[in-house]
Amino acid sequence: MQILINIVVAVLKALLPMLFENRQSTAEDAQRQPEIRKRLQAKVRNTWGAAVILAVVLILPGCGRTRTIYMPPGEPVRLRETIEGAKVWVMDKDGKAVAGRVDLAEGWYCLPDPGPESDFK
Repeated sequence: MQILINIVVAVLKALLPMLFENRQSTAEDAQRQPEIRKRLQAKVRNTWGAAVILAVVLILPGCGRTRTIYMPPGEPVRLRETIEGAKVWVMDKDGKAVAGRVDLAEGWYCLPDPGPESDFK
């Protein structure tokens, strides 16, 4: 048991002075470093400047290019490009709606559902 106590005392004698010695690297003792501060401020300014330029480059080209046309409900439209694998409902020989897929070719017209009073049942 005495050996164990001697080992613990020796370790504490070695570690305690290292823990409590006066060090100059604490926050209260640190000197101001204006050159580092200036470099960091310049880096932040450059980063924000680049972010603003990037935002302008990404947002402004969208203005004027895209044109949105609002159409009244129920108006037919003509397809500008082929739509492959569109999910559609088709009628079988008994008049029952069956789910399917079809390629809608460029130039085809798409019409809205005419409603329950139509002949298409």
